[in-house]
Amino acid sequence: MPSEPVHRPYGKVRALFDQAEDSGPPSDVEAEAAVLGAMMLSAQAIGDITKALSPEDYYRPAHETIHRAVLALHEDGRPVDPITLTHHLDRLGELPRVGGPGYVQSLVQAVPTAAHAAYYAEIVHELAERRRLIEAGTRLVNAASSPDATANDVREALALSGEKLPETWQEPIPLNTRPALPRFPLHAFPDWLREFVAGITEETQTPADMAGALALSVLATAAGGRCVVQVRGRWHEPTNLYVVVALPPANRKSAVFSAMTDPLYEAEKSLAEEMAPRIVEAELTRKMAQEAADKAAARASSAQSSERDALVAEAIDLAQEADQLTIPARPRLLADDSTPETVTSLMVEQGGRLAVMSAEGGIFDIIAGRYSGTPNMEIFLKGHAGDRLRVDRRSREESIEAPALTMGLAVQPTVLEDIGKNRGFDGRGLLARFLYSMPESLVGYRKSNPTPVPGPVAARYACNIVALTLSLADRTEPAVLQLTPTAENALTAYQDALEPELRAKGGKLGHIGKWAGKLVGTTARIAALLHLAAHLRDSYGEPISQATMLAAIELGEYFADHALNVFDLMGADAAQARARTLLEVLAANGWETVSRRDLFAKLSRSEFPTVADMEPAVSLLEEHGYLRTHTPPRNGKRGRPPAPRYLIHPQVREGLA
Repeated sequence: MPSEPVHRPYGKVRALFDQAEDSGPPSDVEAEAAVLGAMMLSAQAIGDITKALSPEDYYRPAHETIHRAVLALHEDGRPVDPITLTHHLDRLGELPRVGGPGYVQSLVQAVPTAAHAAYYAEIVHELAERRRLIEAGTRLVNAASSPDATANDVREALALSGEKLPETWQEPIPLNTRPALPRFPLHAFPDWLREFVAGITEETQTPADMAGALALSVLATAAGGRCVVQVRGRWHEPTNLYVVVALPPANRKSAVFSAMTDPLYEAEKSLAEEMAPRIVEAELTRKMAQEAADKAAARASSAQSSERDALVAEAIDLAQEADQLTIPARPRLLADDSTPETVTSLMVEQGGRLAVMSAEGGIFDIIAGRYSGTPNMEIFLKGHAGDRLRVDRRSREESIEAPALTMGLAVQPTVLEDIGKNRGFDGRGLLARFLYSMPESLVGYRKSNPTPVPGPVAARYACNIVALTLSLADRTEPAVLQLTPTAENALTAYQDALEPELRAKGGKLGHIGKWAGKLVGTTARIAALLHLAAHLRDSYGEPISQATMLAAIELGEYFADHALNVFDLMGADAAQARARTLLEVLAANGWETVSRRDLFAKLSRSEFPTVADMEPAVSLLEEHGYLRTHTPPRNGKRGRPPAPRYLIHPQVREGLA
């Protein structure tokens, strides 16, 4: 409890008990104004005030609105000053309701210092407590005075009043209690890549997360199937990745995709030009061999019986030789929303490597069989892990020994929500293979005249991506990247720290265990890609350093935080999803209290087959401060005790939760 200051800086602020008894509900709007002004003067004051009072403690609704706006700015890490606050309130459409910009400015002008902010916050809070006590007492008096009231009605009102007297409702903890999602750690990239990602982010006015996540897909396209990283012993990880970025429409996904992938198309073109003469030569050689076999077959068919056996044997040998001659496929690095069959065929032609890059989410519909009627995800499962894949072709059976498929996608959040409902995706582990990024949209906050990417920065990016792609393209056996002892120790420490989080009970990542179980291996893949990007000019055959591994771990933690958010969107946490359903039902009915039976009666039996299915969600709402369990007093000494009831937070009833 803060001490009262010796010198009161606010001349008009009255002490707590200076209220005139006939002035209406106890309040002190000047103290409220002093609190808000102090919050704009000092970030430290915001913390002190938040501990002392909650937004609903204000008597004036406008002050509550301003307080909530201050907290929103503060939690986002933005400055809290009259200008920023005014703009924020204006965007919310609340500025006219709180008194306009002049009133916001007056709050600061009336506060010479924030030193005694906590003292005045206590004044505001205690007056709010008094108002609540008056409200509870009034409710009890009204219940007792009603001519239709029974003794049980009065007891229930008394119990409800007693529940409210000891403590008031605090601000409920949002169900998505995870901290604000981290921003993409661009500093984890080498200079040339970081500068381009930052530049294209500025030019397109998009979140750095989109270009940053796609940059990893681009590196994986260049290196996938050509490098592996030895984690320890026989544990090797390929360097291909599946990445998906979720953003609403109008976020310039196509522009970012084009900028990030253009060098890959340039590299693909160079590879095709280099391969063209070899393709022509192979086609001609095979044509000549087939013609020779055909001529031998013709001679054998018209030969005398004494010569036929030898000529037939010669024709067979020539036909087999012609059949063994293969024509190299035109080099292909990228595909878009192709069918699984097309992806498989392309991977056979390309020696087992390919990237599916698309600024749309159509590939998920294709995998799910929405157009063919039959789901087909085999290539997408084995293409991530590098497991041998048998392919039945028209002429013969082939196999891809170590398929390396990379995916880089940008989709709308609703696409992820939809695929989360497809049990086949999750059941077979496809969703667990993706790295997810779900940044906050910048639409509505974008500059109209941003700075373009500097020419040298763009040229350096393009040159390096092309060079990396071409330098690895001709490898028939993948390069094996090693870890330095310190890098291995860093990854092991990360694995040890991560393991308890995978526990089904109590683990932060327990409900997305399939995804989190791959995180250490994925982190090793990212480390390999960062290593390749950082060592273009020297030897990327050197072991991966501790610094590179730590950068990869930071990226892994970034993707873990975003995965929690995405899987929450998909409904991976059943208790969270059901708790939201309960909140909707509670808000729709506007109850102050409700029995377990009455609440269950309002719920869908498909989602809540039994009362027991409701309990985990109720417990979660209680933990987050939306509900309280209250057992009414027994009516007499005999009979069964009254059934417990749930007291409901006012914000739920008012539709604010």
